[in-house]
Amino acid sequence: MAFMYRVKQFFWSLDTRIDREDIEYAKRNLSAPQHELFRRLSRQEQKHSNKVAREVEAECEREGIDAKAMVRVALLHDVGKLKARLNSIDKSLLVLADKFSGGRIRGLKWKKVDVYFNHGAMGRELLKGMGLSERDLYLIENHHNREIEGDRELDILRRCDGRN
Repeated sequence: MAFMYRVKQFFWSLDTRIDREDIEYAKRNLSAPQHELFRRLSRQEQKHSNKVAREVEAECEREGIDAKAMVRVALLHDVGKLKARLNSIDKSLLVLADKFSGGRIRGLKWKKVDVYFNHGAMGRELLKGMGLSERDLYLIENHHNREIEGDRELDILRRCDGRN
């Protein structure tokens, strides 16, 4: 992702407000236990996930894909980040360190590094037993896995996540 886009993301994250519409949207699309977990995310992550979900919904409707499950997946795709609080500065530094280390930072045994790069798998574990299908859990676990290609739903989630 372009460096300037990451700079914009950083400044967007400094002024994050969750409004009534965001809260109602998440409530409408998640079960009570899923919503409780979602509300534990930082304001920035909740806002980000709401934006991703709204874009996913629009793309699914354009492509004739059932949007209901995909919206739920988009709202929950980052719940693995609950394993460590990552603020905007943490995320920015991790992105830069990853870029300049050629990915070697991913091997460090620091909690924030582990959570940032493995939150998909962590999210899957947190969400097991909360009424999501295996497919939903697969999408959440693999939303940053670039080795998987040609999966329409995963591609939609990735595109929308990347734009937000």
